[in-house]
Formats: sequence, structure tokens, C-alpha cells
Amino acid sequence: MSLIPSFFGNRRSSVFDPFSLDVWDPFRDFPLSASSFPSAVSSQFPGESSAFVNTRVDWKETPEAHVFKADLPGLRKEEVKVEVEDDRVLQISGKRNIEKEDKSDTWHRVERSSGMFSRRFRLPENAKMDRIKASMENGVLTVTVPKAEEAKKANVRAIQISG
Repeated sequence: MSLIPSFFGNRRSSVFDPFSLDVWDPFRDFPLSASSFPSAVSSQFPGESSAFVNTRVDWKETPEAHVFKADLPGLRKEEVKVEVEDDRVLQISGKRNIEKEDKSDTWHRVERSSGMFSRRFRLPENAKMDRIKASMENGVLTVTVPKAEEAKKANVRAIQISG
């Protein structure tokens, strides 16, 4: 993710991930509305809280694969897209729809976000791009990218020089 860890509820990590395309957002978890930001920022990120900002993704590497887990509560698999761009960029995207508003309802609080979200990750060279699998269960999307077997290192042995 970033060299600068989040101090506002995110898992604290000082590990630099050179494959991530994420940009660190210092205002991500501040309790401020979009109207508090300059117009350039609020036009780029409309609404009080955008859905893609709240989409958290874990990326772990096992000996066999790279595994991505995204929390997408309330979404069906038909509302989520998993794509590979430019051969090595994994993109997870989708849309959370706004709940229909009935004129007779009185809203006291609206905290759930809606709108588009998109997360992109640059995959390493050892990823098998043609064998990517995705599944969704209980609001958690799991994307598994198998790893290619590493080439065996040549067995090197010393030769005695005679003479």
C-alpha cells in the first residue's frame, strides 16, 4: 500500500508494496464532508463518502497463489466486476446503488455509501494470468491468482582444478 500507514482504523503496515496502484489519501478516514475540501477534490470525489474509498482489500501471498479479499457487504456478484487490464493489472470494480427514497419516509441518518468503486493492483511477473478465479460469499469477494512455478536454480558444484 503505502510507506505512510493509516492511523485511523486501517491495519497499520509499514510494508511498501511496489505492485499496488493505490495512492495514499491523508483525508480518507477523517470525519469531514466533501464540502470541507477544495472544489477540485470534491468534484473528483462527489458525495459525502464515496463507496470506493470504503472498499478495503487484503492481498496476501501464499506459496501457491496471490489471494485478494475485498469486503463488499450488501453487493451481489452481478454488481461486481473483476478484470485484468494491460496483462498485469487486476481491477475490482462495481457499483452500489442508492436506496429508493419514499417521500413519506423521514431519514434521520444516512451513513451507508453508494456509487462506483474501483481498486487496481499491479500483479507480479510470476502470476498466471489465464488461471485467475473469483468467488463471492457472505459479502466477501475472493480473487485467487495462481503463481507460476519458479525455475529451478542450477545445481552448482565446485570442480577441483588439477595440475
